[in-house]
This record gives sequence, C-alpha cells and structure tokens, in this order.
Amino acid sequence: MEPLLPDDTLWRNLRLATLDPAQTAPYGMLDHHALIIRKGRVLAIVPEASLPTAHANTHDLQGRLVTPGLIDCHTHLVFGGNRASEWEQRLNGVSYQQISVQGGGINATVTATRAATEEALLASAQARIARLMREGVTLLEVKSGYGLNATAEEKMLRVAARLAEENLIEISPTLLAAHAVPVEYRDNPDGYITHVCETILPQLWEKGLFEAVDLFCESVGFTLAQSERVLRAAQAAGIPVKGHVEQLSLLGGAELVSRYHGLSADHIEYVDEAGVAAMRHSGTVGVLLPGAFYFLKETQHPPVELLRRYQVPMAVATDFNPGTSPFISLHLAMNMACVQFGLTPEEAWAGVTRHAAQALGRQATHGQLKAGYVADFNVWDAQNPVEILYEPGRNPLYLRIFRGQIT
Repeated sequence: MEPLLPDDTLWRNLRLATLDPAQTAPYGMLDHHALIIRKGRVLAIVPEASLPTAHANTHDLQGRLVTPGLIDCHTHLVFGGNRASEWEQRLNGVSYQQISVQGGGINATVTATRAATEEALLASAQARIARLMREGVTLLEVKSGYGLNATAEEKMLRVAARLAEENLIEISPTLLAAHAVPVEYRDNPDGYITHVCETILPQLWEKGLFEAVDLFCESVGFTLAQSERVLRAAQAAGIPVKGHVEQLSLLGGAELVSRYHGLSADHIEYVDEAGVAAMRHSGTVGVLLPGAFYFLKETQHPPVELLRRYQVPMAVATDFNPGTSPFISLHLAMNMACVQFGLTPEEAWAGVTRHAAQALGRQATHGQLKAGYVADFNVWDAQNPVEILYEPGRNPLYLRIFRGQIT
C-alpha cells in the first residue's frame, strides 16, 4: 500500500458493498476492508489490518453499510405546471382522448413549460432534486422534451445546467425534442422532425447543452422512420443516442436504437427476442421504469427472463414526470422493480449503480467502488443492501458523499 498523504481520507469499520462484479460475493460485498479517498476518487480498498494505526483524516463508521452513490438514469425532472387534476379526471371516468381535446396530456405540460420563466422552472426542479439527493442520488439524468421548440428546449437544458452548478450532484443532460408533436406542427409531424434535426439539435449541441439524444418511438409518439431520422442526425454529429421504445406496443424501436449503438433502450415492456438480441449485440442497456407501469396500470411486463438469458444489463430508474410517473423516489422504483418485474434485490442495486452508469456512458468511472472510480458513495444505517429498498418511505441514509466530500 502506498503511503497516505495528509489530505487523504480514510473510511474504516464498515461493510462495503462495492457492486464490483469482479468481487465474487453478492453485491461485491467486502467485510473488514477500508476505503481510501484521494482528490475525489477512490485511491484504494484495503484490508483493515493493513491500515496505519493513526491517520488524522479518518471516519469510523461503526459497522455501517457503504454502497456506491445511487444513479437515476432516466428522469423528466424539469417541467412547468402539474397534471394532478387530469389524473383525478381520469379516475372519475373522463377518457384520455377527452382530456387531450381539452388541451390536456403532454400538451398541457408543454404549454406550462413554455410559459414558465427559467427561474420558476429552476425553483420547482430544485425541490425535486433535493428529494433525490436526500435518498443518496449522486448522478442524475435530466431530459428536455416539454419545450418542443428551440427556445423552450434550451430553457429546460439551461435549468439542468444550473442544477448541476448549484448542487453537489452530477447531471447528465439529454435532448428529448422528439418527445411529441407540438400543436403548431399537429398536421405535419414530419415537418417537426425536420425542425428537430436541422435546427433544434444542431443549435443546442453547438451551445454544449446536452450529451445525448433521446426520442419517443411509439404508436402515440414517432414512427420508426421518423425516429431513424433523429438517430441519423445525432450520429452524423457524433452524439450518443437512446430511446423510449416498446412501452405500449412492439414497433421494433429497440432494434432500431441498437443499430445506432444506443446507450439504452428504455421502458421495453413489449420488446421481443429479436430486440433483446440486438441490444445484447450493441451493448445497449435495458432501462426498466416500473413507476410508469404502475401508474398507467399496465399489464405487459418487460421480458426480464429474456434479458437475463441474453445478459443484457438492466438499469432501474424513476422516470419521474408529471404525466405517467409522478414518483421522485429511486428507493421506491427499486422496490417496484422487484415486486412488479421480478428483479432480485441485487439486480435492482446493480440497476441503480453500475448498469445505470453504463446507460449514461460512465461505466468506467461511476457506479462501483473500486480504485480509480469517483468517490461518490453513501453510508447507510443498515447491515444489508436489501434494507434500503425493502421498506418504501423509510430512508436509512446516514451520510451522502460526493467526490469525497460529505454533503
């Protein structure tokens, strides 16, 4: 072991769930080991017995559990207004079609987001991000997609950038301009896709406001052909891609996104074996979103057994949004993934750590505790990882550490 420097931080007397697949124990668990942190990264994980007897910068965790920081790899965190009254209408028997005719649905959120100031969007998003941070989230994906024009999409992405500046958290911003057809293009969806590809995407990429492109390929979204135009435009600019696919029907979106080496294919309740095989071939992560499945009272489960068989990495995320998944708890999403989709607790943990990191293109630096990785981790008042997702509503977080600093 190399000598400790005065500024190195030593975390000892802990149970370490590394989530490192190279470790043979479940959860990559290591007992009787300590973490050494230097300049915001993990320097080493060493046996307790090899440590110096005294080091000034030492935390004794009294046997508590330590895990990587949580990663929520699919959120729609920034938006104006809310859709609670619509939900009540639906429960009172009003059809979604009627609500849409009245200007509801996604267009209600677009209208409210366009009308909101950047400051108002920031204030509401700040309250939401604080809730995720209190659960131990250290890396968060944030999508645009409720602006649907260059000005409003830029406003949303600027809010995401400000959230990253003003909080001890890392944000992965995603352009989701191909989320829905805005009212001004209602009769010309192909024209809107042209606007996305030729104006919104290149302009906002040039401003450095996002790092990946997403789209909604679905019977109620964009066709395969329209989706491929967006993927082609992103690929031409060297931008990574991902997609909301096979949520409500099987269109072949997972195969399409995989053909463009997508980081992830998200929802995937209806994906078939050809889609799963394509994901395996391209290294595309399957992102499971049980909140939307629950809230929409869906019955088609993602083919978890098929994903296991093909060894497709499965991530789990909140999909927090005002229309179909108004749940801002990653612990709850982990619980739902186990109860509704049949994941094991260890799979759910991999889904919010190393597999979520892979879905954001950060698998070499995030989502595991091992030498060289970022020092984003949580200390829990718990003995075993399953305790964090077993009891939704109870939060056993003791300390949240971001880049080696207690937050």
